[in-house]
Amino acid sequence: MTADDTPESPPAREPTLRAIAMPADSNARGDIFGGWLLSQMDLAGGSAAMRRTKGRVATVAITSMTFHKPVFIGDEVSAYTEVVKIGRTSLAIRIEAWARRFAAEETVKVTEGLFTYVAIDADRKPRPVPPEA
Repeated sequence: MTADDTPESPPAREPTLRAIAMPADSNARGDIFGGWLLSQMDLAGGSAAMRRTKGRVATVAITSMTFHKPVFIGDEVSAYTEVVKIGRTSLAIRIEAWARRFAAEETVKVTEGLFTYVAIDADRKPRPVPPEA
């Protein structure tokens, strides 16, 4: 998907995570570090994975990641998650991050990626993903 194909509005559901991009998260030019944004997405994906697996999870892969637009200091970043595949011990979650620009009503998709998490037990060993209730 190219930036020109990006939908005009975020998904019609509550985001899994919201965060404000702060000055400490930026470079000298005021752009937010990609690593900060990636960590916010991983937090959202991990939260969604924990809810679905009803327990601990570990991130095992990011199989795709696309940065569409920059995030700036003061932007409100919302991460939306969707479980797209469930295996025996793992699940793949598609994550989109959208930024509401500081002091504006413009909302733009800034990143998207596919993250894989494995369900783990108390000994950090893989465990089966329970069936959906």
